[in-house]
Amino acid sequence: MNGYRGRFAPSPTGPLHAGSLVAALASWLDARAHDGEWLLRIEDVDQQRCSAELAHVILQQLSACGLQSDLPPLWQSRRDDLYQQALDQLVARHLAYPCACTRRELEATHSNMAAPRPRNAELIYPGTCRKGLQGSASNKPLAWRARSDSGRPIHWSDRRLGAQWQDVEREVGDFVLKRADGCYSYQLAVVLDDAAQGITDVVRGEDLCNNTARQILLQHQLGLPTPRYLHTALVLGANQEKLSKQNGALSIDSTQPLAALNQAALVLGLPQREGKLDDALNHWVAAWRAVWLPLYNPAP
Repeated sequence: MNGYRGRFAPSPTGPLHAGSLVAALASWLDARAHDGEWLLRIEDVDQQRCSAELAHVILQQLSACGLQSDLPPLWQSRRDDLYQQALDQLVARHLAYPCACTRRELEATHSNMAAPRPRNAELIYPGTCRKGLQGSASNKPLAWRARSDSGRPIHWSDRRLGAQWQDVEREVGDFVLKRADGCYSYQLAVVLDDAAQGITDVVRGEDLCNNTARQILLQHQLGLPTPRYLHTALVLGANQEKLSKQNGALSIDSTQPLAALNQAALVLGLPQREGKLDDALNHWVAAWRAVWLPLYNPAP
């Protein structure tokens, strides 16, 4: 499968844990099964929450597990100029606009709605600032939002979950591209960086599936290619929610990489292996190839 390029893009707010290793292993296996390239990207665009020290810890953990990038990692924190250029392009085409709404104001709007908002559901932006800032609002710190009123739902096919669609305007609303504190959003950065790195296939956790429509919308608006997507099963914590640093996820033990990888392989439906690390990885590549390549559609 010539031309395949995948990636793993951790956010360095903590070391790798069991859940993030599943995504790393799945993306690496998919790239190797397609005889393609596997790249790393450090998603440290939010420098208030991210740490260069933790980024290097993650790189060391991946190396200990035998998951080596084919090119030097890309660091989002060094790419603000690129993000601003894309934002300026969207603003010039009236596809993005300034917004003075605070999260507290949005929470108040939703609390007044008749239907309760499901737990952990996103705040759907009601379009308050879409027609322009009101009164003294222009004196506030401003965020920038992407227009989501394309008039049609976004459809895509996930390699594991099948046919997907989302009406971004109704289910999300106009979404943030740059926060009022100057931090560029994940949605904008990931779209630009996937294109810049030539990513053809995104393999990541199922919790990120809901972001896909927003990213495809931005790809269309910016004239960028849309990669194929595969969202893997999640590792759950004791509270049956996604395992994360917030609900007790522990760092993987880099001194026992095969044990950590076996745990990740189990989540991915792969057999347990003993012996040498390289042999285990080669065996899992063959197993992944047997399952996923017959389902692979090379056309995005």
